[in-house]
Amino acid sequence: MLTDSSLLLWTVIILLVVYFGVVTWIGQRGRKHSKSMNGFATARGKVSPWLVGASFAASYSSANLFIGVPGLAYQYGTSVLWYTLGCFGVSWVGLLIFAKTFWRYGKKFGRVSTVPEWLGRRYNSKALQVLVSVLILFNVYYIVGQNVGLATIFETVIGIPYVWGIIIGVTITILYIGLGGAYAQMITDGIQGLLMAVASILIFVSFFWTIGGGINVFGELTSQLNAADPNLTRAIGVEGPYNSVLAIMAVQFLLFSFILMPHLLNKVLSIETEEELAPFTLSTGIVLFVISTLMVLGGLAARVLFPALESADAAIPMYVIESFPTIIAAIIIVGIISAILSSTDSLYLGVTTSIGNDFYRIVAPLFNKNLSKDQIDSQSLKVAKGSLLLVGLLSLYISLDRPESLSILIQFSFSAILSGILAPISLGYFWKKATNYGAIAAVIAGAGLYVVFTQLNVIENIYLAMFFASLASFVAMGIISYITANEKHEALVLKKIS
Repeated sequence: MLTDSSLLLWTVIILLVVYFGVVTWIGQRGRKHSKSMNGFATARGKVSPWLVGASFAASYSSANLFIGVPGLAYQYGTSVLWYTLGCFGVSWVGLLIFAKTFWRYGKKFGRVSTVPEWLGRRYNSKALQVLVSVLILFNVYYIVGQNVGLATIFETVIGIPYVWGIIIGVTITILYIGLGGAYAQMITDGIQGLLMAVASILIFVSFFWTIGGGINVFGELTSQLNAADPNLTRAIGVEGPYNSVLAIMAVQFLLFSFILMPHLLNKVLSIETEEELAPFTLSTGIVLFVISTLMVLGGLAARVLFPALESADAAIPMYVIESFPTIIAAIIIVGIISAILSSTDSLYLGVTTSIGNDFYRIVAPLFNKNLSKDQIDSQSLKVAKGSLLLVGLLSLYISLDRPESLSILIQFSFSAILSGILAPISLGYFWKKATNYGAIAAVIAGAGLYVVFTQLNVIENIYLAMFFASLASFVAMGIISYITANEKHEALVLKKIS
């Protein structure tokens, strides 16, 4: 624990104070770009596409890749690398496939601010927009995962009690997002992405003095893992979520789909011109490669060096404390904290903008038909900002009961959302018979079955549960759309995508 070293403790505290001061200042600067609902949600054209790309990669990573997945690697060994390798390769390919057409649809529809609004415009359905906005509330559990990861860092390395760690993280994030919206979120995430890349590279470099073996360092790491437990070096695990070829294929399916998560795909809507998509996707790929392939290896090294940790999620914090000089350890710890915050702020922004833009904006006129467009925009912005506090308090309350596995909790939350929206987004690109009724059926069938599969233990593996729930979603949408399709629906398809 850092409290054993006053120099390390105070270095981390000073760096964190400076860091929180900077992100709050950026939030204040972003206030001028957050005076409308669209500006608060996307800050379109206000941030460099290179920085938006780094922000995408940082938001993608979160506590899951920096705490949760290394924790799984500590538990189950090298089979977890299937997840890590898919994060860069499969997810980035997914982004390259989806980004351009998604952006072009957004351009066709006008100033679209969120994924639920994109779906609502594509299918000409306000009911679908509201339904998906409700589905996005599953991201509260994702936020809980980030809270737990941050509190674990504070507790493990600084000695701050778990509950106070959660309170600090929630308070800081709500403050700068409430001030600066998407502008603050993307600028701070871009900076956080660079810190995360530096931390990941340092973890990799450290193997040469913690594990040894010179240029054969990975061979040495494998040998030591195998000596501890031969199951830790299996390509397909004996236990855990990577215990079959089918499960691994389902993981790749999940990672391919993950870039459709609303808090990530919203960043495509922040790009002003089509020409900026190239630097955006290139920046995403470079940063994502570094931060997704290196940090998880630290979990394997921690299993060799500290085989008896009480919590697997403490693998990376413990490895950093014991393996680096004071200043470097402090920098890496701040980098890990920034990794957690980079997803937390994106999730808060995604949930709250959806509440304001996709729920209140649609529902309010039903109760007061005299509201003007300007009044609705102003009120929806106030609702979005006000809901920050409510969502923050809700996530704080749920976070008080620490989950057994940070990674499993996070993946439950986003798998529920993806099971519902994957079919409407992907089929909406090219299938002329895709209808609003089919899309609604897909959202209900996919998300509903995923919850049933996981909560009733029908399918215990969360990746397989998502795969089969998504498959059912595609089938439901195909059948209902085929029955209800007409020329009106076909006219909504983007005719020219090249």
